[in-house]
Amino acid sequence: MSMKLLPLCLLLVIGTSCQSEQTAKNFKLNAIPQELNWYNTPLDWKSTGDTLTITGGKGSRLFVDPQGQSQADSAPIALFKPDETFLFSCKIKVDFNAVFDAGVLMIYADAKQWAKLCFEYTPQLKPMLVSVVNNEFSDDNNHELIQGNEIYARIAGLGNGAYAFHYSLDGKHWNMLRYFRLDPKHNFRIGFLSQSPRGELCKTTFSEIRYSTQKLADIRNGD
Repeated sequence: MSMKLLPLCLLLVIGTSCQSEQTAKNFKLNAIPQELNWYNTPLDWKSTGDTLTITGGKGSRLFVDPQGQSQADSAPIALFKPDETFLFSCKIKVDFNAVFDAGVLMIYADAKQWAKLCFEYTPQLKPMLVSVVNNEFSDDNNHELIQGNEIYARIAGLGNGAYAFHYSLDGKHWNMLRYFRLDPKHNFRIGFLSQSPRGELCKTTFSEIRYSTQKLADIRNGD
């Protein structure tokens, strides 16, 4: 009997190893000119064409409390190095389950220097756009309530550390949420994050991904 079970055990071990390797490796998306790589390993992920699905695991979070009460940098992020100026957008669909579940577009250098545009589930159990800019400590800004679990989001890189966050209901007409600066001496990358700070998991699908080196001429005109 043990001789018959041995091949099955070997297959199970090999399968687990392959899954671990698949989770950690770099990957490509059609719309992104560079390879993406993982900072923190997701619970699960899948990429096809111009769509990326990320599942953040239990307690996955990125935040530095302004009062110094807590700090977390455990959420999985798929990142790539952008050009000096760029437009980076997609549709975000979040399978909301728990408070603060979110799908996120990221600007990230390290645990102390980053910014995120979140489509997040509020304590009132409503989807909302939220932004955080972290220079040593996080600020926390609530924006628009959104009907449903899908929204278009965009990061505009304006050069010399200046950025703008926008959202859209149709992927064509854009509304500015935030205009800010991060110190350009840091090696910032951009990408995708899915978090579940208080839940068991959060699955986010990023689709209709677009990237260009265009510099946005007017951050407030809706283009």
